[in-house]
This record gives sequence, structure tokens and C-alpha cells, in this order.
Amino acid sequence: MSDLDGRARIRNAGSSREPSPARTARWLTRSLAILALVASSPAARAQSSQPQGDAGAPDAAALRQEITALKQAYEQRLAELEKRIATLEAANAAAGAAAPVPAAGAETPGAPGGGGSQTSNYFNPSVSVIGNFLGVAGKNHVATLPTAALRESELGLQAVVDPYMRADFFISFGEHDVSVEEGFATFTSLSGGLLAKVGRMRAGFGKINTLHLHVLPWPDEPLTVVNLLGGEEGWIGTGVSVARLFPLPGDTFSEATVQVFEGTAAGLFEAKKRSDLAYNGHYRVFRDLTESTNLDLGLSYGVGHNGTTDSALTRLEGTDFTLRWKPLQHGNYRSASLRGEVIRSRRDQPGGRQTAVGWFLSGEYQLAKRWFVGARLEAAERAADAARRDTGQAMTLTFWPSEFSQLRGELRRRHYSLRDTANELLLQLQFAIGAHGAHPF
Repeated sequence: MSDLDGRARIRNAGSSREPSPARTARWLTRSLAILALVASSPAARAQSSQPQGDAGAPDAAALRQEITALKQAYEQRLAELEKRIATLEAANAAAGAAAPVPAAGAETPGAPGGGGSQTSNYFNPSVSVIGNFLGVAGKNHVATLPTAALRESELGLQAVVDPYMRADFFISFGEHDVSVEEGFATFTSLSGGLLAKVGRMRAGFGKINTLHLHVLPWPDEPLTVVNLLGGEEGWIGTGVSVARLFPLPGDTFSEATVQVFEGTAAGLFEAKKRSDLAYNGHYRVFRDLTESTNLDLGLSYGVGHNGTTDSALTRLEGTDFTLRWKPLQHGNYRSASLRGEVIRSRRDQPGGRQTAVGWFLSGEYQLAKRWFVGARLEAAERAADAARRDTGQAMTLTFWPSEFSQLRGELRRRHYSLRDTANELLLQLQFAIGAHGAHPF
């Protein structure tokens, strides 16, 4: 016998011993309806207004007609009330069936000693999948991309763990490999206004490095990330992050973040000892300039061992800004953004320190409800060889059929340091299914 069958038998057995709330409601409804109809009938009022034995009392035929009319009205009203009660009982039964069944020995949410009320998805995290198809035409002998590829699909698993913690996992699927892009727990109830994360996460260095691929305003990463932050994936580390908001006067707030990571990050840091950790600090200031315009500024500093010698370090310094305009009345049809970032890398290595600088400037304008155009200028030196400098220009056109899909084209021209020029057309299709939580603003 299943748990649901047993509960049904217990419920049926209980209904035979004592009246249910619905049965009591029916009995009261019938009694009140009879009393109200009898009291409001003309015959009852006439009879109550005449003394007993009065010769003008109504005859038996009139009384029978009045009783028949009362009976018909009562039955009609009773049928309506029973229909409403049946509808409410069906809704309650459906809600009860949708609720998760606790395991044997588990505490019932809301019961004494339990953990309080929980939502119906307590045991079912939000699941989402984002697909990212990229087609490429043109020639590039330095950074070769396949003609067509499902470049990266992201599986997101997000849920509240308990009143003190939530968990977020983002698993990246390529055509030939699988990796955990991010997987961390966030502690939301710490004292002192602190917010802590533990696990694998994107380093909070600059603005672009913190964004997942499907959130970028282009189908590719700028040269600052590729040349100075370890490659197209950017800086991702496993460790601890602690952040705190600091209020400022006016419509301004600031946030300070400190992160400590395991000392190895592909293409950027390499730890020779367990104690060779990587560190990152970020300070952000956000202000509303007008009702439709806001400005986001950031300063970053990171450091870690690069593995060329036992004591060789790579130090990263960066500044970023994002200016957004979105009018309140026509924000669905007109908006604009301007963003930029400058990064300097100072890398210790045999033969001397290499100091490389990179920057990009990008803008995007909304033409209509679903159409956007954009442009990007960029330049970056190589972290291991600052004498080599790459530059590029790009133009984008984006169409959003809905909030769950996106089509984007990019014309890209890059001049590499070895006098090689690449002209390419990138075509991107993104699509999402499931509930995907919002990324940091």
C-alpha cells in the first residue's frame, strides 16, 4: 500500500466518524436558507401581522403554492452553494497533491520543531539550459574558430539550501568537454552586512570578467580578457569571496569585495606550492545620475604566482565604467549603454618584468523594441611579451525575438602583432529554457 493510499483511507475513515468542515458548512447553509426564505415570504409576513383566529388568514391552497415556491428557490440556491463548495474542495485537493510528500521521519515544514514554511520547490531547484550556437565565416590564422559549433551550453541549477544559504551551479557543456564554470554557496545571513561565497566562481576583476558568455553584448570576448586575463574563459578561481555594501551620500552606494583563490588559473596563475594563493580586490561605486541614467565605476587589483620562478608574481590593475540610459516612458523601445575597461598586467619572469596594457570601449543603442546596434574598439598587449600589441574593431546587430532567444551578427576586424589581419563574420544564436536566475547587475 502506498503512502497516498493509506492517507486516503485514513481520510475516508475519519469522515465516517465526524462531520467534515464542508459537511458542516452545507448543513448550516441549508438551515439559514430555509429560515431566510420562510421569514421573507409574503405569507409568513401576513400571518405574523394578523392575530390568531383572524378570519382573513390565507387558505390552504395559497399556503401550498407559497411552500412550493420556497422549495424551488431553496433548491436552486442550495445547488449553487454546493457547486461553489465542490469547486473549493477540488482546488484544495489539487493544492495538497502538488505539495511535496516529506520522507519518513522528516519534519513537516511549519510543524513544531520544523524549519518553518517552505515553498513547493524546496526539494526541486530551478533548472535552466542556455544554448549558444556560433557560426564563423572569414579567415583568421591566429585565433581560429570552427565554421559552426555549439560553442557553449550552460546548465544552471539554483536553489535555497536553508534559511542561511543558497547554492548556484553553472555547468558548461562544449561539444567535446564538460566543466564547472561556477559552483558556489552564498551565505546571506551573516552579521555586519557581509555577503560571503564559497566555491568556484568568476573573479570579480573588472566588469566583463564577471559576466557569463551569454550575457556579453558581443558573441566574443574583447582582447583585454584574451591577452591579459588568461584567455577567452577569463579568470575563474576556487576559494572564498566576501563583500559588503558601504552607503554613500545621495543616490550612491558602494561595494567592496575581497577574494582569495587557489593559486592556479589557466593561462594566468600557476601555484608551485599549496601556500601560493591568488588574491583579488574590487571596489565598485554606483550612482543614479537622473531618473533614466546611471553610472557604474569600478577599481580592481589582483595578484598571484605565475610559475615562471618560485617567487615570480603577476599583478593586475584595472578600472572599468558602465553608463546606462533607459527612459522611464519609452524604455522598451529606446535605450543606450557605453562601457569601457582598462587593464594593466605586470608580470615577473626570467629576462625582466613585462608590463602590458589593454583597453576597450564599447557602445550599444536600441533602435526598436527588439533591435540593437553596437560597436567596439579594442587594443591589448600580450602579458608575456608587451612588445606584441593586437588591435581590433567590431560592429554588431542584435535581434531579440523574445526574452528567451537572441540572434546576433558581428563583423570583426583584428590586426595582430605579427602583421596578420583577420576579417570575420560571426553569427550567434542563443536560446534558453527553464528558470534562469538573474546575474549580477
